[in-house]
Amino acid sequence: MIDTHCHLTFRDFAGRVPDEIAEGARHGVTGFISVSTTTRDCLDALTLARAHPNVWCTAGVHPLHAHEGPHEWENLRAVALDPARRCVAWGELGLDNHYQHPPTATQRLVLDEQLRFILGSGIDLPIVIHCREAFDDLIPVLRSSGLPGERFVFHCFTGGPAEARAVLDFGGMISFTGVVTYRNAQDVQAAARLVPPDRLMVETDAPFLSPEPHRGKRPCRPAWVRHVAEHLAHVRGEQFARLHERLNANTASFFGIGTEAAPAHR
Repeated sequence: MIDTHCHLTFRDFAGRVPDEIAEGARHGVTGFISVSTTTRDCLDALTLARAHPNVWCTAGVHPLHAHEGPHEWENLRAVALDPARRCVAWGELGLDNHYQHPPTATQRLVLDEQLRFILGSGIDLPIVIHCREAFDDLIPVLRSSGLPGERFVFHCFTGGPAEARAVLDFGGMISFTGVVTYRNAQDVQAAARLVPPDRLMVETDAPFLSPEPHRGKRPCRPAWVRHVAEHLAHVRGEQFARLHERLNANTASFFGIGTEAAPAHR
């Protein structure tokens, strides 16, 4: 399987990426999407993706970095247009109401500017969404953008059934992290049970949110996405082999990459 969302450019993994790739292989994790958070680290993510055939990257500004302008939008374009097609998505972008800084108004300005940039770029890539305690605010913004709902994945889903239904009604995919393995995350587990199998993905969000049995450890390792998938199968009452196959198919369809560590299609 592929860890569809990790941050291999973060300092936690400095000098360790080859080790993380090797550890992933030992757990059957054959690919890694390193998600960018600024218009500067997207360049680092692309460098990393070019250096490793089973690493891909994204291009976007995280809402908690919205205040770190000026944002060099042309860097996003350069990464997205990489001739080797190492960039597989825009993002992560969205809104975060959990923290008071940066202010919501600042996040919203950058979100709107980023969506306009994506629309104007003419580059057809899926979009990775960060949405924390902001479903009611964010989904209407995304809907009004005119971008198709099925092009979005709501990563690190931490809502409950009502939020999951809102995302599904919008048309988006839902991706679960180690949070779904936590005993006190019953709302997230309830949401996981109602998501249709063709709308599911898994990730680690490494270096954050280590799943059980590694909860509390940092860094979370991309190899541990297997624990997320196995627990998701348990929560949903499905055989792991069947869910595993479905997750791989969803990843290939949405991002255009397969578990053979080569582009499947675009």
